[in-house]
This record gives sequence, structure tokens and C-alpha cells, in this order.
Amino acid sequence: MATLSDRKRVRNHLGSIHAVALVNLGEMTTGLAVLSALPASIQGIVTGLSAVYLHKACGLLTASADVRALGLDQVAETTEVQAVAEIRNGDGQVVARVTAIWKVGP
Repeated sequence: MATLSDRKRVRNHLGSIHAVALVNLGEMTTGLAVLSALPASIQGIVTGLSAVYLHKACGLLTASADVRALGLDQVAETTEVQAVAEIRNGDGQVVARVTAIWKVGP
């Protein structure tokens, strides 16, 4: 889980948090989840990113990614996994969903 504070430097010209700031938050959150779930002998790198913007993003945002169902602790050879981060505002509303494709392997 990671948070992003609503500050002037992450806002766009419309007064909401910039799309790229949301993608960065989502990618970092999937990275924390994926890399912490891998065995020590396995590495990972992002090979693809996509985002869906659902609502105007304002205020303190919280991103989370649950990768427990991906079986990352069992990775022994190079494979690709898809990790999804949901970004929520202070009311708990999902404002964006970021999908990262991770190539993981020895």
C-alpha cells in the first residue's frame, strides 16, 4: 500500500491529480507487492503498463495491490504476471486502476 498527497506539483490544469502521477503511484504499488512476494533468487521488471481513470482524483490517495493469488512465491522460471493496483480517494471510491505486466524470473 502507498499513498500520494494532493499537492500543487502533482495537479494538472483541471485541478485534479495528474494522470501520470496516478500511473506512477500504481506502478510503484504493484512493484512493492510483486517484488516483496518473490523468492530472493527471482527478479522482476515491468514490461507493460495500462491505466483506467474512473473519477477525478483529488485529496489523499491510497493505492493497494493484492498479488497473493499469483503464486509468486513459487516462481522458478521466467514468466509474466499481471498485477493490478486500485487507487482510492479519501471516501474509498476507486479513482483509477493501474495494470502492470511484470516479467519475473531468475
